[in-house]
Amino acid sequence: MKLRDHLTAAVRTLRAAGVPSPEHDARALILHGLGLPPTAFLLRGLEEVGEVDAARLAALTAQRADRVPLQHLLGTVEWGGVQLRVDGRALIPRPETEWLLSLALAELKAVSAPRVVDVGTGSGALALGIKRARPEATVVAGDLSGDALALAGENAALNALDVTFVESDLLAALPGPFDLILANLPYLPEEDRAHAQPEVRHDPELALYSGPDGLTLARRLMPSAHAALARTGVLWLELDPRNAPAFTAELQAQDWDAALHADLTGRERFVRAAPLPSRKGETMRPV
Repeated sequence: MKLRDHLTAAVRTLRAAGVPSPEHDARALILHGLGLPPTAFLLRGLEEVGEVDAARLAALTAQRADRVPLQHLLGTVEWGGVQLRVDGRALIPRPETEWLLSLALAELKAVSAPRVVDVGTGSGALALGIKRARPEATVVAGDLSGDALALAGENAALNALDVTFVESDLLAALPGPFDLILANLPYLPEEDRAHAQPEVRHDPELALYSGPDGLTLARRLMPSAHAALARTGVLWLELDPRNAPAFTAELQAQDWDAALHADLTGRERFVRAAPLPSRKGETMRPV
């Protein structure tokens, strides 16, 4: 079969399997599987594909049809200016979280040599994105999962970035003080398990669900975050757009200066929170 015929066949297989973006994924898998540039379908579409290569493409297509995430099959993703290995040890970094990185970097513009912590780091994406953009920053990152921390360490080495990774339940082993706390914690309500996309079964459940309304971990974080922030420190949190407004209201009732921010699609999922100046020296009660 010619290269373009393999593309047609792969698209047909992925579409029949219900893959959301069959054309994009088929192209990506073929280019990856054969080590070809993006122009290959235009310049080499009529070339025959050998038996060994054809078998490799068939295997990749079959795995994607079984809803193995595309990123797992490609092995790496470009995210926030860094190259990240991705596999089942941690959540695949989501595109919307790149905007959280942008918001965080804007927050740090006026801070020299900032001290930053990434809570629930997973693959290390946010921590490494900060360190790449602000080499002088001291960046530490924590996660409860040893597997995730191992992957994050591999990604730090891959990008030659000096980030300290610590096994920690939220901020328990990361006391601060910090100029910026970043937290992209599990935020899906438990009821979402019943209708999650097939690809989600390849993500660690520890990285997805957080109690009945998706806010259990966010609520647990706030007292320790209050204590760990420097005097002018700020917390940025990513949540589900379904629960971010309610959590922001909870924080405002707890004497935080909290505000919602939208992602690039206009969905309000990011929360910026700082202790009100009159309460920074007090111990915060749990929300």
